[in-house]
Parts: sequence; C-alpha cells; structure tokens
Amino acid sequence: MRVTVLAAIAGGIVAVALAAMFASTIPTSDYSLSVDALKDEQSLFTDARVVLSNTGRLELTNILVDFGNGTQHEAVGTIAPGKKVTVSPPEGAQLDSVTVTADPGIEIVQEYRRPIKLPGMIGS
Repeated sequence: MRVTVLAAIAGGIVAVALAAMFASTIPTSDYSLSVDALKDEQSLFTDARVVLSNTGRLELTNILVDFGNGTQHEAVGTIAPGKKVTVSPPEGAQLDSVTVTADPGIEIVQEYRRPIKLPGMIGS
C-alpha cells in the first residue's frame, strides 16, 4: 500500500514536470523572431554568423538582414514556424551589430556576442 502511494506520487511529479517542459516550448505569439549573432575572433581571421529562428506560430515574411551601415543587406525572404536560417555577413561588414526586419512590423537590433575562450582550446 505504502509503495503504491509513493509510486503514484512519483508518477504525478514526473507527469507535471513533463507537462511543464512541453508547455514551455509551445509558441505563445503569432509572430516572433529570435536573432543570434556570433562573432568568433581567431588569431588569423574572424568567423561570424547570424542565426534567425521563427519562434512564433505563423510564417515570417519579407525578412531583411542589415549587417551594418545600411548598405550591406541580405534578403532572407520567409521562414516557416519552428525553422532556422543561418546567414553570414559579407566581407568588410562592421560586425558590431545586426538589424533584422520582418513583416509584420518586427525590427530587432542585436549586438554580436563572442564565445568564451578557454585556455588550451583551439582558437583561444
């Protein structure tokens, strides 16, 4: 009897934890865009990329990435819900921040982040 009660409580706790985990991944807004701009400076070169993720429930359209000074653009077009697109800045881009616009009325300005360099790792 006691084991059955403990098993039922444990099962309930696991069920609540799983429900909370899955509920947190469900999009809550129609239009939402996540922008991750990364700049990894090596000794001989700099590697940079921008990952765009549609975190909303509906498709994002007319996506335009401005890599700096208003003259270096890349038209991404559309991103379906739950999908990601990776773009690379053109040669000579400033790599300070990136501005991403999309319909309807989304504008995100994101500074490039730098990964943590650990001693002994390649590129540190």
